[in-house]
Amino acid sequence: MANTAVADIAIQNPDSRTATSLDGRWDSIIDPYENGFYNYRYEESATGYFKNEKPASPSDLVEYDFSSSPKLKVPGDWNTQDEKLFLYEGTVWYHRDFDIEPKSGQQYSIYFGAVNYRATVYLNGEKIGAHEGGFTPFQFDVSARIKPGKNSLVVKVDNRRERDQIPTLNTDWWNYGGITRSVEILAYPRTHIEDYFVQLSKANPGAIEGWVKVNDSSTDLPGGSQVEIQIPELNIKQKMNVNKAGVAKFSIPAKPVLWNPEAPKTYAVVLNYMQDVVRDKIGFRTIEARGENILLNGKSIFLRGISIHEESPLHPGRAWSEEDARQTLQSAKDLGCNFVRLAHYPHNENMVKMADEMGLLVWSEIPVYWTVLFNDPAVYAKAEAQLIEMISRDKNRASIILWSMANETPNGAARFKFISQLAKKARQLDDTRLITAALETHNDTEKLKVIDDPLSAVVDVIGINSYCGWYGGTPGSCVNIKWSSSYHKPMIMSEFGADALQGYHGDKDQRWTEEYQADVYDNNLAMIANISFLRGVSPWILRDFRSPRRPLPNIQDFWNRKGLISDKGIKKKSWHILHDYYLKKADLREEGKTDF
Repeated sequence: MANTAVADIAIQNPDSRTATSLDGRWDSIIDPYENGFYNYRYEESATGYFKNEKPASPSDLVEYDFSSSPKLKVPGDWNTQDEKLFLYEGTVWYHRDFDIEPKSGQQYSIYFGAVNYRATVYLNGEKIGAHEGGFTPFQFDVSARIKPGKNSLVVKVDNRRERDQIPTLNTDWWNYGGITRSVEILAYPRTHIEDYFVQLSKANPGAIEGWVKVNDSSTDLPGGSQVEIQIPELNIKQKMNVNKAGVAKFSIPAKPVLWNPEAPKTYAVVLNYMQDVVRDKIGFRTIEARGENILLNGKSIFLRGISIHEESPLHPGRAWSEEDARQTLQSAKDLGCNFVRLAHYPHNENMVKMADEMGLLVWSEIPVYWTVLFNDPAVYAKAEAQLIEMISRDKNRASIILWSMANETPNGAARFKFISQLAKKARQLDDTRLITAALETHNDTEKLKVIDDPLSAVVDVIGINSYCGWYGGTPGSCVNIKWSSSYHKPMIMSEFGADALQGYHGDKDQRWTEEYQADVYDNNLAMIANISFLRGVSPWILRDFRSPRRPLPNIQDFWNRKGLISDKGIKKKSWHILHDYYLKKADLREEGKTDF
């Protein structure tokens, strides 16, 4: 068998490329024993399902047939498309044919928005590569492998949970399997723009700066080759020389209207190199932490947020579409939010592009969640790869102000080293945004919670998850709790909340009722009013979401019920409580008064 190539980092802004969509109905074969991959000696087979063979004569033995197998929609998870696959974890083979007429001078790549969790990709019966990680894009250069006319594409998808994965075995969300985001054949010149970073200067807000990375198929870049950047609305049109590494750097005086939630202004940006043209819409703003404040465009801001899982409001299962993103983020804006926490993994690109358009600040996170194997260098490499892919895809989105390294990880030396290295890597890749992580307090009494997690010294903004009134104490016990921190940094209460079955009513001390959840919100909001260094909240969570950890019959039924909105789209009592709290916060800001 051919060696498996590691997938390439996805090209920047694939939406600006000539694309042939491969979305739609794909053939599928469920393969729990991986018979299509291994022979009976458990050796990788040379004649597996990826060959997509057909009997040449009536006597030929071929024990599979994609054409007569069930169909699955792509993008989409398999769990909600077929009742038999609802709890399935394992391998499913996907297949579809596509027609193409390759043109000379063009590079062709197969682009995957995301596949959960492992993808092994075959083109015309030959393995072209593999990717691990369920929430970030990847691609393969197939210029030398595609052929004129019909081509056969097969993807082996495996969503089995393993201890050495990111995330690890145990999570509190549904392990949706499948090709969960769009698949495209991208076409662009062999000499092309591969990547770019266009931003407002961190050191000089009167300049737009950044870099453009080009990919040239020749051994040496053409002498004097140049990249041109245009921002027509700012009367910018400038050429930059490309160095031997294929990078053109620039810093251009400019005074753009700054992007902010009230006026999310973006500019058309056009990049030209040789025959390649790339277009984007980019907003310009600054973000920094100064003392206990978070400053957006130099002004202190309170982040009125909500946490979100990637569950579709329009159909069962994983969200992926522009319509999913618009409705989800509109629900956040209706709540009064200027901020969303996209938990616990990078969400689809429609979400962050829509956040740019609609004016919502974003916390974006990799799934270093609970008890990953912090002592294992191979596990660290997987986490870093997902971090690189997340930042690579989204670094030009003005809405993203926070890169989050982890959620609720147990204290310890190995964990500290692991996450500190991730933070260092994130700052190397992008030093213009703030670093955070959702932490837990480790030193508290009935009346006092002391933030003493050593990672607080590493992050720029301290995230704290606290479930007073649900996983500890009564709702009424929360009001008098005081919080203390010696780090002199801003804090976001990144999670609090309680479960409630929408439509289930009773006394406020009765678990699972809307009244109990409302009481938790009332008392937690009273508690956080006394945290002097609090600069934002993102309660858990906007909508109910599926979780295998939640089996309680007639109440949970495999749903985490902490949503302010039910899985049917109905608002609970707590939605109105948080909505009113955010309205008061917004009114204070409009009046020029402190909102914290």
